[in-house]
Amino acid sequence: MLQLSARSQPSWMVSLGLSALLGLAAAPVVQAQTNTPKYSNEFLNLGAGARSLGMGKTQVSLANDATASYWNPAALTNITAKYDGVLMHSELFSGVVKNDYAAFAMPLDEKSAIGVTLLRLGVDNIADTRALINEYGQIQYDKITYFSVADYALLLSYARKLGPEGLSVGGSGKLIYRNVGSFANAYGFGVDVGLQYNHKGWRLGLMARDITTTFNAWSIDADKFTATALPGETIPKNSTEITLPRLVLGVGRQFTLPGQFSALVAADLEATTDGQRNTLVSAKPVSVDPRVGVEVGYRNLAFLRGGVGNYQQITTFDQKKQWKGEYSLGAGVAFSGLRIDLALSRLAVEKLGSTSQTNSLIVSLGYGLGSRTGGLPTTTR
Repeated sequence: MLQLSARSQPSWMVSLGLSALLGLAAAPVVQAQTNTPKYSNEFLNLGAGARSLGMGKTQVSLANDATASYWNPAALTNITAKYDGVLMHSELFSGVVKNDYAAFAMPLDEKSAIGVTLLRLGVDNIADTRALINEYGQIQYDKITYFSVADYALLLSYARKLGPEGLSVGGSGKLIYRNVGSFANAYGFGVDVGLQYNHKGWRLGLMARDITTTFNAWSIDADKFTATALPGETIPKNSTEITLPRLVLGVGRQFTLPGQFSALVAADLEATTDGQRNTLVSAKPVSVDPRVGVEVGYRNLAFLRGGVGNYQQITTFDQKKQWKGEYSLGAGVAFSGLRIDLALSRLAVEKLGSTSQTNSLIVSLGYGLGSRTGGLPTTTR
């Protein structure tokens, strides 16, 4: 995403930047009426909740609060509170990109639960300077306008316990709205389904995102681009973007340690089907990204966490191949139903030839009100 400078960019560069910005938002939707691009709706895969992000996103088998709607809706049956909510805010790329998340969940009875989730990822106050220079070649700063690029999602989730003890299934319907100022917007819908099984300290989870494929129907205001388009430049058109399914298989194990300590260790395997990706297991039909996370707790009050995943092969300045991963650390406290979690995630992106990486601080607050009747197996939260 680009932030356009009102004082330094000529009009034709701004026009080009806006076209590139729309290309990032709509992927290659300008190439065909219907397509299945890589990284479609990728804003839905950034993660939710500082606890999970501090553990390297290993939550498909572990989630036990309102974030379950996002990670695995089947896990909503693990919620021990009568009502549970989570709020999260994070900023990426030195605060340019804002990521906000809110979730609420509650049991309906001893066997079923529901959840609602809202997500927003956006860049605000982008300057549109295409009208900065008038027809006489004069600069008019009062012609600068501002717009936002933002993606929104609403998830409505339901989960229910099945026959074998510890087995639950769940699903989420996703409503999506994506907006590029007054230039373009898209509406979409998709379905996620999940399964979770808990038995004798072992936790197994399977999440199928976009199982029916998820579509975004893009509506483009072509007139916004025609006036400032470069010779030969393609004008975006209305189109439909399809998000292909991805599967996440997770396993976790809870241990009791001496001195009132506990440990939770988990691993996830995420398989994407939208083409070959730069992952540890990379192939044209399916690419697999493994992740590992750990949480150490004391008296179910204080927690330390760590995780690793998202390994990618990069080419350094001296043309050598290296594997770079996304590492994360986290901490949290829980008392009287209130949960405060922090996570520090190191993104696997960097400048060519640089050893520094971008850090992102994530903060989330959770609160569980009351106790669910019937009770559930003890967890580390």
